[in-house]
Amino acid sequence: MSTAIRAWAALEARKPLTPFSYEPGPLGVDDVEIEVEHCGLCHSDLSVIDNEWGNAVYPMVGGHEVIGRVVGLGAAAKGLRMGQRVGLGWNSASCLHCNPCLGGHQQLCRGVQPTIVGHHGGFAERVRAHWVWVAPIPDGLDAREVGPLLCGGVTVFSPFLTHGIKPTDRVGVVGIGGLGHLALKFARAWGCEVTAFTSSESKREEAVQLGAHRVVSSVDPTSMKQVAGQLDLVIVTVNVMLNWKAIMRTLAPNGRMHLVGVLNEPMSIEASPLIGGQRSVSGSPTGSRTDIDAMLAFAARHGIAPQTEHFPMSRINDALDHLRAGKARYRVVLDADFAQA
Repeated sequence: MSTAIRAWAALEARKPLTPFSYEPGPLGVDDVEIEVEHCGLCHSDLSVIDNEWGNAVYPMVGGHEVIGRVVGLGAAAKGLRMGQRVGLGWNSASCLHCNPCLGGHQQLCRGVQPTIVGHHGGFAERVRAHWVWVAPIPDGLDAREVGPLLCGGVTVFSPFLTHGIKPTDRVGVVGIGGLGHLALKFARAWGCEVTAFTSSESKREEAVQLGAHRVVSSVDPTSMKQVAGQLDLVIVTVNVMLNWKAIMRTLAPNGRMHLVGVLNEPMSIEASPLIGGQRSVSGSPTGSRTDIDAMLAFAARHGIAPQTEHFPMSRINDALDHLRAGKARYRVVLDADFAQA
């Protein structure tokens, strides 16, 4: 039996993915091998495939919202069993001995290993990771739909934990897309009063269905003034430059604007609103393993799932084009079909 792993890989930036196989070598003592069933397609996959962040390593096998079954366990792997359904997100390993790791913030480890940078990810029939980053999937979650929670979900959920957001707080979400639609669902289930900011009037009704109590046009100054000084937390999920002054004006005293979308340009923030209202600007990557577990349990308890579209993995280039064109509503999931090849 061949140990080679079949996959879809980018061989260079901005080119279609091609069939690819590689030998993974012996299974490490702390490693888990997952047979991929489904894998979410995230905009971060596109960013690395196209080398937008300058950190791509080719050949590059993307895919960091993996759902599958455990088919291999290293001798020192803990807390998992063969055949168990598990998930793997943005990170696949961390040092476990630095201060962030020991403090439960493994995602902040300086040596953290991203699943798709210098490591082959889940656009494949199998993928490997350190057992710490392989999370059991609660029975109450649909395996076909849960993949995007492993990256997009925990990215917008972690700020609620990190910043001690209370059910009585008023939360704004900027951008109703892959991240934003999940942020609306989590904020509503958390018990918060939820305001959605969107530049698209066509998304108003859908934002309400996703959990928003009110919808504000982010490009209408009058509409923005109506929420001035009201919000305790504004989560910015987009990766484009905005009118930061207008968004800062929506914050209540001690309010926080929190970024989870990656911006490629410097932001311009005035000091006076920060100082005068004791406001903050912050950002975060994905969450820790404990954040992931808490998010999955919360999603199972409240019936939270991403809104998805499915493609067979053999049509991965069609799926990538669909995402590039901005047509995804709101997350794309690839269903592994290597057995049919």
